This record gives sequence, C-alpha cells and structure tokens, in this order.
Amino acid sequence: MKELTHFIAGKHVKGSSGRFGDVFDPATGEVQAKAPFASRAEMRVAVNAALAAFPEWSAINPQRRARVMFNFKSLVEKHMDELAHMLSSEHGKVLADSRGDIQRGIEVIEFACGIPHLSKGEYTEGAGPGIDIYSMRQPLGVVAGITPFNFPAMIPMWMFGVAIACGNTFICKPSEKDPSVPLRLAELMMEAGAPAGVLNVVIGDKEAVDAILEDPDIQAVSFVGSSAIAEYVYSHGTAHGKRVQAMGGAKNHAIIMPDADLDQVTNELIGAGYGSAGERCMAISVAVPVTDKIADALVAKLKPRVEALRVGVPTDPDADYGPMVTAAHREKVASYIDMGAKEGAELVVDGRGFKLQGYENGFYMGGSLFDRVTPDMQSYKDEIFGPVLQIARAPDFETAMSLPTKHQYGNGVAIFTRDGDAAREFAAKVKVGMVGINVPIPVPLAYHTFGGWKRSAFGDVNQHGPEGVRFYTRVKTVTARWPKGGMRENPNFIIPTMK
Repeated sequence: MKELTHFIAGKHVKGSSGRFGDVFDPATGEVQAKAPFASRAEMRVAVNAALAAFPEWSAINPQRRARVMFNFKSLVEKHMDELAHMLSSEHGKVLADSRGDIQRGIEVIEFACGIPHLSKGEYTEGAGPGIDIYSMRQPLGVVAGITPFNFPAMIPMWMFGVAIACGNTFICKPSEKDPSVPLRLAELMMEAGAPAGVLNVVIGDKEAVDAILEDPDIQAVSFVGSSAIAEYVYSHGTAHGKRVQAMGGAKNHAIIMPDADLDQVTNELIGAGYGSAGERCMAISVAVPVTDKIADALVAKLKPRVEALRVGVPTDPDADYGPMVTAAHREKVASYIDMGAKEGAELVVDGRGFKLQGYENGFYMGGSLFDRVTPDMQSYKDEIFGPVLQIARAPDFETAMSLPTKHQYGNGVAIFTRDGDAAREFAAKVKVGMVGINVPIPVPLAYHTFGGWKRSAFGDVNQHGPEGVRFYTRVKTVTARWPKGGMRENPNFIIPTMK
C-alpha cells in the first residue's frame, strides 16, 4: 500500500501524526494509497518553512518571479499527460476532463506571469508644494489555501499561482481524497526555480484546517468547498485576524426562453449538467424552461440523451463521465434522488441502479433527470453535486428570473435566448455573481475574476484576476517631501493639507 507524504521546505516529509485517510481508486472502489493527516505540530513545521523562505522570495524582483512562473507553466504543460492520469486515478474524471482541469489552472499561471505589471502602484508628482505621493503593493507573507476534491489541479493553481507571483510563500492543504496532483505541482514549482519553502503541501483534515485558521503567522486564507465549511473558515479565520476569501456551494440555474434553440440547449445541458459526474460548483443543476410548451419539448429531448449517457472508466475515451470520487459521496447523491421522489418531483430518468460491467465495486452512478421540481422542495434548495438535473418550470420570464435570484446560492446562472433585450435585462437584474448568455458554465477567464454571491461566497474579494492580486497584497502609501531650504523650524499643529 502506497503511503503519501507532505511536501515541506522543498522535500517530501513522512507524516508523523499516526493518522491516515484512504485514497480510493474510484473506478474499482479499491484503496490505492494512505494519506497522512497532519497534526498541528506538522502544520507548524510548514509555516516555519514558509516563514524562512519569505524574505528571500519577496525580495526577488517581479520579473524574476515571473520567470519562475513561466518555467512552471512550461513544466506543467510538459507533464500534462502524467498529471491527467494521476488526477483521473484519484478523482475519477475522464482524462479529457482532467486535462481541462489542468489547463484552466495553467491559464491562471499565465495571468500570474504578468505580475510585473499587475503589482505596479500609483504615483502623483507635485501633490503639494514639493510633495510627491506614491503607493506600492507588497506581499502579505505566509498565506494558505484549502482546496476541494473536485478540481485538484485548477483550484490550487488559482490560489498559489497568484499568491506566489505576488511574493508570498504558500501552504496548500489539498483535499485528502485526491492529494497527489498538488504534491506533484509542488515538485514542479521547485524544478521551475522557486526556493525551498515557497510552496508547501500539507495533507490533513479539520485539525490541519484549524491549525491554518489559528496560526498567527498565516496572514490570509483562500478556501473553496461547501457553504457550511466556507462560512466556518471565514468566521473562524477572520476572528483570528486573517484576510479570508471562502467560496461555497452552488445551485446553478439555466433559464430557457421560448425563442431558444432547444437542440443547442439540450447539448449544453447534457454537458454542463452531467460532465465530471456533476461534481462541479459551476455545473448546471436546474433547468428553468419558460412555459409548459417549452418544458414538455425540452424533457422530450433530454430524456433519451440522459438515458444514453456513457458512464465509463476514466481512461475510456468514449466515456461521457466517470465514477464519483467516493462511495460515501455517491450514496449522498442517491439520498437526494430518494428525497426528490418522495417530495413529489417526477423522476423521468433514474440513474441510481447503474453498474459498470467488470467494475461493479466502482463508484458509478447513471444520470438522473427530474421534472416538475418546485422551490419548496429541499432537494431543490440544497446542492446535490452529482449527475442529477432538475427541471423547474416557470410560466414567464419574471418567474424564471426570480428562482436564481431568491435561491440561497448565487454562484452561476445562464440564460438561453435570441432576444438581446431579455438577455441584457436578465444580466443586469439577476442576483447571481456570474452570468452566462447562451453560455452554460460562465467561468470567467483568468484575467477576470471568479466569485459568487450570497451563500456561494464569504468575503469581499474574489479568486484570481486583478482581485486575486489585491487579495494577496496590501497597499502602502508614501507621502514624500524634499524641501529646498531645510526643515521647518517651528512645529505645525494643524493637520496637513494640500491647500
């Protein structure tokens, strides 16, 4: 049985707490490795390593830090196939989806390569008599990221790419379900030229999370996961004086207007609802057709497509999606299908009984489709996070828009229409953080910023893009005067002005 390690101060470190978690092969259901769960003492070793690396790394000029990021990008691209197979073997994504996971992370690294420009401050010459004012952005110090199982490459790179480029040193606490890719990324960061201690990876559970949130030397924490834990991370981290951004759950709606191309919509819903077995915080999980006529037509198109979904092993190039990450998560999703049926929703397609021949012990689930879901149902209110698409019918545009607006989550939303006026009104008025117009998964590109509203995000600053740079730096403003005739002889008791 393989035993994984932590990565601290540029080397692999065996866990010493005596506590371990199972890392499964989702395709077979077998345990493939043991992941060590760090103690507070082990986390403190990583903090010390990051503290020791910070003075040298933060003093390196921005263009040299950018060169390290360029090197890292090239190395990740070089090892794309290795990383994708590693990712699929622990998460269960099909290989094409794993490559997409890695590629979206690379795009943030590309953005971070522009740090010499992104970290520039402001300057005002002659703000007053002989006075200049300028600001500079400086790194925070040691920062940390707590990342989820569903994007074990992309989300760590979202966090540490910007943080490290800004001059910080970083501790990544990856999901204990699939930690091997973050460990490999740390090796590649060293190979790219980052000094030891700049990027550390420590595997753990709640003890490791609390150690991060309470350690006085960790200045900022970024988190992605469920809303309940996001709220805990935000409240507990800020109570200990940290800057925190915590991204939570989602219930992403797709509004289908009567003028939409239903063939296009069907294709988009199949991909966005069932890709990666629905284990995406930006998956479309609720379709909202406007009018019963459109709903009936949409269900008629979706039903055979959902029934025909090809579920297979991650290495099957013809598979639409692979197994779910753990048996426990599969059972949780199945319980929501039970719940929806009991609540009175119409179960059009039931994927609970799916078994993959030859892999009966794997964590597979077929696609499920619900119709006539209503906002009072608990299965509608909660995030299911599996291959389940719910249809909530709406009689008109206003009712359709009210569903995502009133929902507790506000991560992403989409509208499908040919009507530019309706799309414009929808984008302006819907209470959701990211909006797609004829785009089902509106994840912004790396030079914009990612973040939801309501219980989908806690904190004031979003992930990556210019807001990521702001999150991982703080502003220092300098007011300078160089008098020609010496200093003032008498004290001035009036607050300085530029009069």
